Amino acid sequence: MKLILASGSPRRHELLTRAQLDFTVMSVDIDETPHIDEAPKAYIERMVATKAEAAVEQLNRALNKKLNDKQADLPESIIIITADTIGVLADGKTVLVKPANRKDAYRMWQQMSDNVHEVWTAVQATHVAFSSENASSPNNKPVLQVVNQQKITERTEVTFIPLTIEMMSNYWDSGEPADKAGGYGIQGLGAAWVSRINGSYTNVVGLPLAQTLALINKMQINDMQLKEIPEIKLRLSIR
Repeated sequence: MKLILASGSPRRHELLTRAQLDFTVMSVDIDETPHIDEAPKAYIERMVATKAEAAVEQLNRALNKKLNDKQADLPESIIIITADTIGVLADGKTVLVKPANRKDAYRMWQQMSDNVHEVWTAVQATHVAFSSENASSPNNKPVLQVVNQQKITERTEVTFIPLTIEMMSNYWDSGEPADKAGGYGIQGLGAAWVSRINGSYTNVVGLPLAQTLALINKMQINDMQLKEIPEIKLRLSIR
C-alpha cells in the first residue's frame, strides 16, 4: 500500500521521515478561509477533508495523463494523509491561524502572552483504490475511489511567558512566524516563548506523530481485512 503525505509542510515531512516510513509528498492548494462563526473543530475537519478531496482529484488527473501516455504503474491502493493545525485561545472559540502580516501577528501574540492557548491538529487518513467500474470514467479507465476515511483531532495546551513588543518585533524580523499557525514554531526560535506544554509535542510542531502512526496502522489493517473478505466467502461456498 502506497502512502502519500498531501502537505507541503517541511515539518510534517520531517516527522514522518523520523518514523522511517516510506512515503511520497504532494502539495494541494485550497481556500483556507474560515467560514463566519465556524467552530475551530469544524474548521480543521473541513480543511483536512477538503485537502483530501483535492489530493484525489489531483491524483486522478495525473493518472489519466499517464494512462494516455501508456506509462501508468498502478499500486493496489493508497493512503492519503492530510493535516491541518490551528491555535485556539482559552475561550475555545478564537482561532489562531497563520498571520497575515506583522500587525496580525502582534494581535495574536498579545492575546497569547502570559496565557494558555491550545494547538489543535486534525489528521485524516483517506484510503483510495483503483476501480474501472465507474460510469463517469471515459473508456472505463481506472480511477481512484475512496474506500475508507477516518480522522482524529489532537489538542495540546501551551503556556506562553509574558511577551514584550521588542520580543515580538525581533521574532517577526527573523522570518520564522510567517507560515505557522499562531505565528510561532515551537521547534525553532519560538521555543523561547513556551514555559510549558501539556500534551503531544509533535502536535504543536504540526503533526501528532504517535497518533498519526496509529491511524495509518488502523487503515492498513482495515485494508487487509477487506482483501480477505472474498477469500472467506469462497471458503464458505466450497463447504
